[in-house]
Amino acid sequence: MQTVQPIKEKEKLEAIKKILRASSIRNELLFVLGINTGLRISDLLSLEIGDVKASDKIEIREKKTKKQRTIAISRKTCRLIDRYLKEERPNAEYDEPLFLSQKGGPISRQHAYDILNKAARAVGISDRIGTHSLRKTFGYFAYKKGVDLAMIQKLLNHSSQAETLRYIGITQEQMDEIVLRLDL
Repeated sequence: MQTVQPIKEKEKLEAIKKILRASSIRNELLFVLGINTGLRISDLLSLEIGDVKASDKIEIREKKTKKQRTIAISRKTCRLIDRYLKEERPNAEYDEPLFLSQKGGPISRQHAYDILNKAARAVGISDRIGTHSLRKTFGYFAYKKGVDLAMIQKLLNHSSQAETLRYIGITQEQMDEIVLRLDL
């Protein structure tokens, strides 16, 4: 498996949302939930309607770690969930997949990859982008907003801060730039 990158430009995130919204609210929601929760794609794709309907939290058992987690959902993301359910899934049952495919089950990991990659290419992103880019983007923007690295490490369930920095794409050049700008 090849390494993918976070999306590091806010303008590109907004452009991707707009492109995905034009295809379907489902696709926009997949992207928005991914970049705002830091969930792995396997956990996103296993969500059911009941996991997100009328709630501002998602409670899941992570597939990879088997750990129970509760993840807060922002008001903006909750509004998008409500819109998606009203406009594209008005008769959905609680136990149905949130991200429904045309075949009736949840969309596949490959289909999610195709959706995200097509949108990323359409906005001019040439870096390697994949489903894991959503999780990395979450970590990257949390870091850029000043969230303590130890907290990001915990949120992403990493074993070290060095792993977290590498994961979110913080480069030696960026660290050097900080030191040089400080210039006390």
